[in-house]
Amino acid sequence: QVQLVESGGGSVQPGGSLRLSCAASGSIFSINSMGWYRQAPGKQRELVASISSVGRTNYPDSVKGRFTISRDNFKNTVALQMNSLKPEDTAVYYCKAVVKFPPFFDREFEYWGQGTQVTVSS
Repeated sequence: QVQLVESGGGSVQPGGSLRLSCAASGSIFSINSMGWYRQAPGKQRELVASISSVGRTNYPDSVKGRFTISRDNFKNTVALQMNSLKPEDTAVYYCKAVVKFPPFFDREFEYWGQGTQVTVSS
């Protein structure tokens, strides 16, 4: 019933920038938190950035100061602006949303996008 679609992935040189976006669609009542995660080959999936329904953000030290997450509550979208990219940022990036939808107004559900590849190399 709920679908997340990511876009904006690609290849970029070290020091470059990339902007990812994610759109949620379906019969959504509300979206609580939204976030971006990434997973590199042989590594555990990790949080990149999250944002609450009121715009409170959270970043790990590895991306703080370089990445910025934002959301548009009217459009049900979330974006990730990535600057000063490093080779270690190379990974598949996944969008996540915690949502409520009819008729389950007393429960929350996690939905994930299918991922978009980001490659940082010279």
